[in-house]
Amino acid sequence: MSDAEELACVYAALILHDDNLPITADKMSTIIKAAGLKVEAYWPVLFAKMLANKNLDDLLMNVGAGGGAVAAVPTGGAAAAAPAAGAPKEAEKKKEEPPPKEESEEDMGLGLFD
Repeated sequence: MSDAEELACVYAALILHDDNLPITADKMSTIIKAAGLKVEAYWPVLFAKMLANKNLDDLLMNVGAGGGAVAAVPTGGAAAAAPAAGAPKEAEKKKEEPPPKEESEEDMGLGLFD
């Protein structure tokens, strides 16, 4: 049941934010009651305290910027810079080589009426 209560508080906070109103426990409780939902009294208080000093716009814009991407960042400045310096040389080599000629179906003897 707590998942539904948390979700109700999240939606109430988003509604208040969308209307440019301060996010308070009383206003969240009013919205939740108007929606016909019941939550424990501590949920709106917790959410209001949690969001009191936060910029909700920043939180919404950085939803997918969680901690998972930080682990993929390469470390070691000199080691990471060396492959980057060699990349343009490899790109030049690739540009010089013509693409291999592909055989058509006719060349392989796989015609439609064979």
